Amino acid sequence: MIPTIDHSSSALVDENEKNEVMENLEPLAAKPSSPRPKKKSRTEKEKAEIIPEPEFTTVDHIPLTTHTDSFGSDPIPVSWSHPDPLIRGPVICTVRHSAQRNAIGAHQGSYCIYTGLAVAAGKLDPDYVPDLRLTSPVFKIGPYPSWSDPKKISALDPFGHLTTTAYKDYLDKGWDIRPTIAVTKAHIDLPECREAVATGRLKADGKILLPSGQSICSKAAIEPVWYLPEIARRFQTTESNLRRSIFRMTNGMYPELITRPDIKIFLPPIGGLTIYIWGDPETIPDEDIELTCRVHDECNGSDVFGSDICTCRPYLTHAIEECIRTAQNGGCGIVIYFRKEGRSLGEVTKYLVYNTRKRQEGGDSAETYFNCTEQVAGVQDTRFQALMPDPLHFLGVTKIHNFISMSDMKYNAIVNSGIKIVNRIEIPPDMVPEDAQVEITAKVFHGYNAGKAYQGIDANTLKETKGRDFGYNKE
Repeated sequence: MIPTIDHSSSALVDENEKNEVMENLEPLAAKPSSPRPKKKSRTEKEKAEIIPEPEFTTVDHIPLTTHTDSFGSDPIPVSWSHPDPLIRGPVICTVRHSAQRNAIGAHQGSYCIYTGLAVAAGKLDPDYVPDLRLTSPVFKIGPYPSWSDPKKISALDPFGHLTTTAYKDYLDKGWDIRPTIAVTKAHIDLPECREAVATGRLKADGKILLPSGQSICSKAAIEPVWYLPEIARRFQTTESNLRRSIFRMTNGMYPELITRPDIKIFLPPIGGLTIYIWGDPETIPDEDIELTCRVHDECNGSDVFGSDICTCRPYLTHAIEECIRTAQNGGCGIVIYFRKEGRSLGEVTKYLVYNTRKRQEGGDSAETYFNCTEQVAGVQDTRFQALMPDPLHFLGVTKIHNFISMSDMKYNAIVNSGIKIVNRIEIPPDMVPEDAQVEITAKVFHGYNAGKAYQGIDANTLKETKGRDFGYNKE
């Protein structure tokens, strides 16, 4: 029996707004600057031919469609790089359409487990369909030519914030399609910015920066959506090997990675990020307008709690100040905050590495900084950065004037994806905490961009730079 659902809540936007968005989303010209004629809106008959009827999964049984061509399995086709969202097809990964689902995994990343707890506890109806009427983006992002190039975007769904407009006709038919991107605005209140106003490093303008030290920004939260064939290409492996490796290292959590090669999209439980923008987001694609950017990997201990063993929070707040300054000068500033705690090894592993660094013979040393991570985790870093430029391409970035980073891995990944970088800006030495001298010395010696501030770091400096002794091994 198919459950009856009131889909009146899916009447999400008025027709004028929908038509305006759909006109903007018509196939992109090969050259964005070239004039092109506007295409006529599709007729209702044409839409009906494109949009299939939804099939609903009841809650009293769980269909297992774990093999290609198994009975009842009919995933909605997806043409990943097509610029027209209706032809591209929506990402279907909700429990209400098990037979037609075209993605492996679940929405909300690792938080889907909490959703399961809510259902088990009787707090959430598994048939609930969200009311998305008031959730549409509060500022415009795209479309851009990069949206139809899988080599530029394969780790997120560029239409993920346009569910209520690009896929309104699907929603009106009863499809349960969830956004994977949410776009809003906010005020950011940092002690460092208050200090910057008080000391005169920054001047309040009432538009970007308030006298209180609060800054006004736009922001977007993004859940990962991976197009597996391109992910495999970027990691220079086969799609089959990629699927097997993820399946194996997750202890078989996603069997469809092995049994459903026909499904090319994966919603992994990791890889989320947030974009913060100071200034007008619509200026981002204009290469003549100054753009400042930092790509920052999560470090909860420093970013939130101010740990002084690394430079993460100082570098982050320095970047935010530079973004504000750029926006006040008529440009735009971007900080992309990736959830890659502990070099994507996790916080538990990171703390184990801290213990190893402090307890090793000779104490915490710049000379053995990277070796300690490899000793505990078997690898120095699992961030890799191959997927990192995708949010930049989502925003339409083609040129970064000021890149607030010393990482060559990040720089190379961005430049190799086709984005130009003009200036690379290191963290000011006076912002490096005392115990973080180990980190900064090791990174510069091993090839991080030193700029003018960190010249002269040699093998002797590496050997002599020691961290604070906590006396872990003393009685």
